Amino acid sequence: MNGPANFEPSDIQEEYDGQVLDARRARWTASGTGALLALAGLAAAVLRVAGSAPALVPAAYAFGAAVCALAAVLGSRGRTRRALWLLIVGVMVMALGDQFD
Repeated sequence: MNGPANFEPSDIQEEYDGQVLDARRARWTASGTGALLALAGLAAAVLRVAGSAPALVPAAYAFGAAVCALAAVLGSRGRTRRALWLLIVGVMVMALGDQFD
């Protein structure tokens, strides 16, 4: 009998390895999504500045892109929940700016 729950040391190590992989995958997902949305928002801001859109539209895209870039940084540092909420806020700001177009 190996302990109160009959765990083998290899079982605990496998569970720990799975949690490490899940955390790494969450960090990569948050940072990659944040970077992609930041680039998309920046590109949209540049395109809207060149067009005849009101000044609020490219500013909203640029601000949303900055929020998504911050989410990418937080995601790469392991703050994935905060990164998720910042990604949502950044996309909402960009969508709100698009409504003024």
